[in-house]
Amino acid sequence: MFRRISSLARTGLSAMAAACVALTGPVAEAAPSSKGNLPIVRDAEIEQLVTEYAAPLLKAAGLSRSGIEIILVNSSDFNAFVSGSRIFVNTGAILATETPGQLQGVLAHEMGHLAGGHQLRLRERIENAKVLTAVTSLLGLGVAAAGAATGSREAAQAGTGIMAGGTGLAARDLMAYKRGEEMTADRAALTYLERAGLSGRGLVSSFRNLDRQSFFSRSSGRNYLSSHPMPNDRAAAIEDAARRSPYWDKPDDPRLVERHQLARAKIAAYTGSPGDAKRLFSRDPRSIAAFYGDAIETHLAGSSSSALKKVDALIAARPQNPWFAELKGEILLEAGRGAEAAKAYRKATKLDRSNSSLLRAEIGQALVVSGDPAVLPEAIDLIEEALRRDPSNANAYRFLAMAYGRKGDIGRAELATAEQYWNTGRLTDARIFAARAAQKLAPSTPAGRRARDIVSTPRP
Repeated sequence: MFRRISSLARTGLSAMAAACVALTGPVAEAAPSSKGNLPIVRDAEIEQLVTEYAAPLLKAAGLSRSGIEIILVNSSDFNAFVSGSRIFVNTGAILATETPGQLQGVLAHEMGHLAGGHQLRLRERIENAKVLTAVTSLLGLGVAAAGAATGSREAAQAGTGIMAGGTGLAARDLMAYKRGEEMTADRAALTYLERAGLSGRGLVSSFRNLDRQSFFSRSSGRNYLSSHPMPNDRAAAIEDAARRSPYWDKPDDPRLVERHQLARAKIAAYTGSPGDAKRLFSRDPRSIAAFYGDAIETHLAGSSSSALKKVDALIAARPQNPWFAELKGEILLEAGRGAEAAKAYRKATKLDRSNSSLLRAEIGQALVVSGDPAVLPEAIDLIEEALRRDPSNANAYRFLAMAYGRKGDIGRAELATAEQYWNTGRLTDARIFAARAAQKLAPSTPAGRRARDIVSTPRP
């Protein structure tokens, strides 16, 4: 479920590189450009929704065969950015977008960066900026040194000024370049939305909403130093073109609207303060999304019996919704009712059209919690199958280690723990447990080879 979060390590490009390809301005400056140090969220419901949003846009952008991966980041900031072949979307962006079209506009914008090759050109720009900064720093250092040697205070100050000026010039050049790329990505987003038969209204309204929250929009003169154009300027620049699209007045699919609101309710309940989900839907307190958020908040408050009654009412209202069954499984699992949780997860898996590996792993996890030794082989099979499809599911490794431990297979339990640490970036711990596992596992077996691979892999 949503609140099971893993922090994946290793950082790629600089924060400045990532900021270039972010949708928003101020918050983007601190955004890492890989999975490094980001609180990654795994949630089958929201992943499926965002993937469905992205599919027609990827096709329209010519990226559908590029292996693009969408990653959810647990952050309240309205932000999205790209790195490599990944699009990172903050949960705050989903929470703040009131319609599917608004989030689709965000995704289309990021695809504009990917299709335009902006990351590669930014790297080149950064290298050029480094050269400019180095040259001017050396020149300024020489002037300052000469001034100090001759006792000229003015020359020393001039040298310092040259060094500072070179750094400032390079920064301004990068920021101006980044603002230009943002506008290019905005225009590309409109093209992709129209090709996909979608309205650009959501992209425009996202910028209007962002403008109301933007610090830079209320700070005279600061927009020049921002890495992005002001949101209101961006909305004005694209609105006429968006209105000319034959799809401007096309409404969002009502089924997607409901799913979008359910995702917002889930995010508000799991990441906000108690009552946030209720406040989010204060204008529509009888909606299915409001009831969903309330059921989750009741569960998080520790009232499992009340939460189960509420989720059963949700299931009765939407019997084909797999995520209500998944929520029931989580409530039962955390109440220690593993066998019943496994039944709920099986139902969710049967209803799920995306064939999510996360759900299959959850069945196995529930079977482990059930405490029945007879179901441990099935639990292990389910979890290992899920991990083959999705090795980044760190939570599943924990239950896999538990299952092997209960079977008395300590070597495989330690290997599962090592792989959990490996996939969450704790490489030292991964090597310690892999070394322990390697002493217990035959070198010729796949498990033994994996343990030795972890031990011998060079440090990044």
